[in-house]
Amino acid sequence: MSARYDCTNAAQRAAGISEATSVLSKGELAVLPTDTVYGVAADAFSPEAVIALLAAKGRGRQMPPPVLVGSRRAAMALIEDVSTSATDLIDEFWPGGLTLVFHAARSLVWDLGDTKGTVAVRMPMQPVALELLRETGPLAVSSANLTGSPPATTADEAEAQLDASVSVYLDDGPCTDQTPSTIVDLTGAVPRLLRPGVIPVRRLREVVALIVDDESEDEDA
Repeated sequence: MSARYDCTNAAQRAAGISEATSVLSKGELAVLPTDTVYGVAADAFSPEAVIALLAAKGRGRQMPPPVLVGSRRAAMALIEDVSTSATDLIDEFWPGGLTLVFHAARSLVWDLGDTKGTVAVRMPMQPVALELLRETGPLAVSSANLTGSPPATTADEAEAQLDASVSVYLDDGPCTDQTPSTIVDLTGAVPRLLRPGVIPVRRLREVVALIVDDESEDEDA
């Protein structure tokens, strides 16, 4: 049976983060709020847990989950190299709504799916998420919904879709901004926009040179 904690209450928040840390260490799943939508999380270094996450969503290995981190240092341990562009983007937009795609460190022993040697990393701004991530280390996190269904913006919506496949639900109220994170690919010589989102293209271009494949894209998106 799933446990649920009201993270707007200090005592329940502390208990919930402790319980979520415990179940995640055992390869089970937890739902947490992020600064976009609710996410379902698994230990990024447990292949079995990642398989359980993909199965809970009804998703295959061809759509590997991104990884959320609680600190810049945690991110650096996951990636092969850090360019000047990467450093500039991290300095400007983390924590926040920018997901960066890197070459994954070759020394890592993990299996997120068919990543082709890359990893998508983000440091969220949401306080409950950050508190949990600083306890657990990097988590594989995908939106807390069944594949093809709308993303969950409340814990109720997440639980209605994922139910008992998740051991712990951390409820911090409705998500206030449902715009997805902006995704930038840093595996090439020049950063490339993969998905427009909460960070506008014009803001990214104030920091780095950026390839945008569809220049008709609304730069204020």
